[in-house]
Amino acid sequence: MRMIDQTVELDCAKQPATFSQRLGGTLAPLTALFRAFRNRRAINGLNDLDDNQLRDIGLTRADVTGALLTSSFFEDPSAHLTNSARRRWRLAIFRSCVE
Repeated sequence: MRMIDQTVELDCAKQPATFSQRLGGTLAPLTALFRAFRNRRAINGLNDLDDNQLRDIGLTRADVTGALLTSSFFEDPSAHLTNSARRRWRLAIFRSCVE
């Protein structure tokens, strides 16, 4: 028997999704919406902090207001705050290295 005469049967057919996978795919948008709503409520709570407390966590009042205003209702505004804090931290590191 030559090599080309031998065949290997591979069971590569896609397996049907399980119930938990289908349920997770269905609930994923709802959990993302809930997470965005929860983060928006937490960011609204940051408005209660004074400027010194915001500065301690690397934010300003303009960052908090801008994150809430620039994100839509269904968008998570915490990404805006994370980017603002990281940008401010990198700028502070750069300034300390230059001096």
